[in-house]
Amino acid sequence: MKKFIATLTLLTIISCTTKEVFVEDIPFLYGDNNAQPNLVSSNGTLSLSWISSKKDNEASLHFSQFKKGEWIKPQRIAFGSDWFVNWADFPAHAINEDLIITSYLKKSASGTYTYDVILNLQKLSGEKIKEDFLLNTDGIKAEHGFVSIIANNNKGFFITWLDGRNTVEMKLDGHHKPMTIRFAEITSKGEIINESELDAAVCDCCQTSIAMTNNGPIIVYRDRSEKEVRDIYITRNINGVWEEPKPINNDGWIINGCPVNGPKVAMSSTNLAVAWFTVVNDNPLVNVSFSKNNGDSFGTPFKLNDHDAIGRVDVAFLNNEQVIVSYMEVDETGTYLKIKKISINGKVSKPITISKIDGGRNTGVPQLEIINNDIFIVWTTTVNGINQLKSIKLSSKNI
Repeated sequence: MKKFIATLTLLTIISCTTKEVFVEDIPFLYGDNNAQPNLVSSNGTLSLSWISSKKDNEASLHFSQFKKGEWIKPQRIAFGSDWFVNWADFPAHAINEDLIITSYLKKSASGTYTYDVILNLQKLSGEKIKEDFLLNTDGIKAEHGFVSIIANNNKGFFITWLDGRNTVEMKLDGHHKPMTIRFAEITSKGEIINESELDAAVCDCCQTSIAMTNNGPIIVYRDRSEKEVRDIYITRNINGVWEEPKPINNDGWIINGCPVNGPKVAMSSTNLAVAWFTVVNDNPLVNVSFSKNNGDSFGTPFKLNDHDAIGRVDVAFLNNEQVIVSYMEVDETGTYLKIKKISINGKVSKPITISKIDGGRNTGVPQLEIINNDIFIVWTTTVNGINQLKSIKLSSKNI
């Protein structure tokens, strides 16, 4: 593996020093025009799904695992020429024992945002269980996407998504009804059960995030009020019943449109961490907040960005008391992908700059996972108009 150096800048009142942190460049050798990565850790194993696109509009969904220091030969899960491929609404996947479930988006009509969520359930060996089946069964030609999936305790999966079935209807004021967020369970045979609506008005195109607590699944997302306040909310399933959604923090961000910038949640023991992008008093922020009681309440957020935040966050627990958060920010020299370590008591490390990156859509949403104190990050780069996945690893011991 090629090694390079990321620079950790320690700013003090009287001087500026640097600390070298070695980063391993993990080669990704599986063709070009790859993008929309989804990085997942499960039982000490790292997995990655992504979309490969061709000039004839054919797209294909691929899956690989990280073993013995490299990405193994990928499986092609599905392909088609009628997909909806979008930098922000990327495929999701989850693993439960020997099963993997994946999602992609398929156009349902000629409209720009008319598409459905399609699932594939198979064994890690490649044996198919249920292929190309529809998650949203409403039959409405509308937007469905921004999927998050996690394994449950019954060898199946919990899944959540943004659903536009109500947006085809008009309110009395002449505007379309808002997007909703929904939840369902997928059994080990691919049956969709216990589907329900969790919130009747959410931000149209911000990513969702899901985690499993001792009490059941929790979901975080960007809400949307009648006054266009778009703060981050959480809803919890306690003993099989979904609680009323509530804000992680009352940021009070009023915006008449979707910022395309969803939250991420991570879980360790009874501790939850939620990272998100917001704007407060015209200041763009990346925040993280902790809960010590399975998401029942959250502490005061800690600000992470040192310059103008772009967001596109991810978060993972390093141990029960500390997390690593990845985020994007911009200064006078360019846009950068950075990480910081944050303790549950509020101690925040100095930033590590992972890479200078494109601040536009081509970068997508960088992905972060931690296994055995090693930090893995994957994002999309573009060289001469061709997309490719960039994956790196660094040890957390020097952060």
